[in-house]
Amino acid sequence: MSTETNPMRFGSGQAVRRLEDESLLTGAGRFTDDVTLPNQTFLAFVRSPYPHARLASVDTASAAAMPGVLRIFTGAELRAAGVKPLPGAEGFKRADGSDCASPPRHMLAIDAVRFVGEPVAAVIAETAREARDAAEAVLVDYEERPMVVDLSGATADGAPLVWDEATGNIAAEMRHGSSDAASAAFAKASHVVALDVVNQRVAALTIEPRSVLADFDAASGRITLRMATQMPSGVRDSVCDALGLPNNQVRVLVGDVGGGFGMKTGAYPEDIVVAFASRALGRPVKWVADRSEEFLSSRHGRDIEAHAELALDAKGKILALRIKTLANIGAYAGVTAVAIQLLIGPWVQTSVYDIQTIDFHFQAVLTHTAPTGAYRGAGRPEAIYTIERLMDEAARQTGIDRIELRRRNFIQPAQMPYTNPMQQTYDTGKFESVMDQALQLADWQGFDARAAESMRQGKLRGLGIATFLEWTGGNVFEERVTVSVQADGIIEVFSAVNAMGQGIATTLAQLAVDAFGVPIEKVRIVLGDTDRGDGFGSAGSRSLFTGGSAVHVGAERTIDKARELAAQELEVAPADVAYAAGVFKVAGTDLQLDLFTLAGRQPDRQIFVDSTSAVAGPTWPNGCHICEVELDPPTGDVSVLAYASVNDVGRVVNPMIVRGQLEGGAVQGIGQALCERVVYDVETGQPLTGSLMDYAAPRADIIASMFKTEMDQSTPCLNNPLGVKGVGELGTIGATPAVVNAVADALARAGMAGLAPRLDMPLSPARMWALMQPGP
Repeated sequence: MSTETNPMRFGSGQAVRRLEDESLLTGAGRFTDDVTLPNQTFLAFVRSPYPHARLASVDTASAAAMPGVLRIFTGAELRAAGVKPLPGAEGFKRADGSDCASPPRHMLAIDAVRFVGEPVAAVIAETAREARDAAEAVLVDYEERPMVVDLSGATADGAPLVWDEATGNIAAEMRHGSSDAASAAFAKASHVVALDVVNQRVAALTIEPRSVLADFDAASGRITLRMATQMPSGVRDSVCDALGLPNNQVRVLVGDVGGGFGMKTGAYPEDIVVAFASRALGRPVKWVADRSEEFLSSRHGRDIEAHAELALDAKGKILALRIKTLANIGAYAGVTAVAIQLLIGPWVQTSVYDIQTIDFHFQAVLTHTAPTGAYRGAGRPEAIYTIERLMDEAARQTGIDRIELRRRNFIQPAQMPYTNPMQQTYDTGKFESVMDQALQLADWQGFDARAAESMRQGKLRGLGIATFLEWTGGNVFEERVTVSVQADGIIEVFSAVNAMGQGIATTLAQLAVDAFGVPIEKVRIVLGDTDRGDGFGSAGSRSLFTGGSAVHVGAERTIDKARELAAQELEVAPADVAYAAGVFKVAGTDLQLDLFTLAGRQPDRQIFVDSTSAVAGPTWPNGCHICEVELDPPTGDVSVLAYASVNDVGRVVNPMIVRGQLEGGAVQGIGQALCERVVYDVETGQPLTGSLMDYAAPRADIIASMFKTEMDQSTPCLNNPLGVKGVGELGTIGATPAVVNAVADALARAGMAGLAPRLDMPLSPARMWALMQPGP
């Protein structure tokens, strides 16, 4: 059956093949580096080789005389031209009530450099090779200063300070809950479980590096930025703020984006330097980062150390949760990095458990490393990893079965809407039901037989579980779309959410099919153009939840407007006009009018609606992820044998895309658990993981068998008209604790339960082998 006769084959609930893929698979994708403009130039950055040094001088004379070099900019020149630094973490405080303390982040370093890879100068030349050669010829006189790159060193007495105003290297901190109430609960507890938990620093590692092409038009005075970003409007606003331009003087265009994972949210100093250079030269300027630049200077993720304690009564009911966390945010305190660790992570720290007494103390620590920021999950993976490690350790220490311990502490459906101690309200959730489905999917009861078989082969088998929720929506609940029904038979929908490989264009098209009842080939989704409309963009798993809801509302408003126009044409009351499958009909008559014919009769041959709408609050997707591993004692190798998950993501628009998001996210979480780690040498401050020769990324074979991934749609979200919940980060959040808990279980079953609290990611063969060796 063709889509013409059954367009709803491509509506919600259908596994529609991604519309984005044909161009990508046939090599017709259009990424920033695929665009070459007339008279284009190239930019290369001079980057600091030192983690901390005073800039005594920057001599550009020799480099400026090299072939092809057009201009060289330094930080001092940009400051003299009025370029402002990036905003800091405004609104966050230190313990004494003073504002967040951090050095200003200039686009190019001025007086000092504070991490290896910080940009010091920008060279613009006729070719990329000429720009790179000249960058190597810039002579910078660095005066080395003491540095510190890890949390223990940064918070030690007498540690070198990243910024003098940040005493103790504490940029900001927050406390949540009640210390007195928690102390009282711990005092009467039958069991107290304590655990030190580390979430190591990781790289986002997008397949496409950051890329920017700026083109200044002298006639209009406008800058057009073509770039790979998740948030076009936010980047535009940051560029305008830094350069002192009105927002209408900068346009951001986004083509295909080879992955974002949160790392491509907001503007980087490099983006603003490229825009400034194009304006100064009056020519297009392109910069594409190489892989080493990405490892050195793109925002890293995670990097926190937590001491967590759980108080339980004799029956295993949780009485209180106490956590003290240090977060390494790098050399500059960006608002995203600080908010993620001091506020957003704590929002979900109690997760799916009925815990009302908390004592949280979170500190953001400056070090001489690259700044951290959003990375898939952004604070929620760190929080869930902590609570899920604690839950399994509590089960071991109390002797209560870990499934039973969870049952005794789950928030129940009758408690919904439920407000957690961070004053976040969950609208819906059936956490025990989701866990029960996952236990069956993973064949939990049959594990003992499989473990016995592994033992016969000299290997240790473990079973790990994570029951959890997360917050999605970015707390930016309004979104704008425009809908244009055109006379040529196309419905064009523009949205400010952005594609980055997650299939959002396909999903939005399916929602348009739902509303208009037309074949999907008649729907065109347009994204990534700030001249077409503003919006927050794609972050915090909000693309469908907020952006999709906006498309739904915008489509309904367009149909309502078209109905009024059809009523005028047909000379009847709007209430007498029914709409279905692209046709307006008058009830009880043979009068009808095609939607696109109606559009052709309008003065501008289209029916156009500019629609802004809002959802009522965030969503709380949740899941139960179960991982089965095998540990080889002689080598320390950990193999993931099976991975099953049941996920409550509300209504599912495209099950194929949702599964891809869940399983892709899980691979990233498994990668953190087993192999990924950004490492700085504590003696020299040098990054030791500056390329893919040094940084172990997960591969397709990281799991030995297929994922078993199911979605529970029985609990739709109540905060948006679609009933959907965010899904893009859920897999990443559940995977790390599920894997590490599985390894801890394998050790415990082999009589090595005492090693479980000492597990720290990544669980590489060398680290696992060393952990299992007999003590001195």
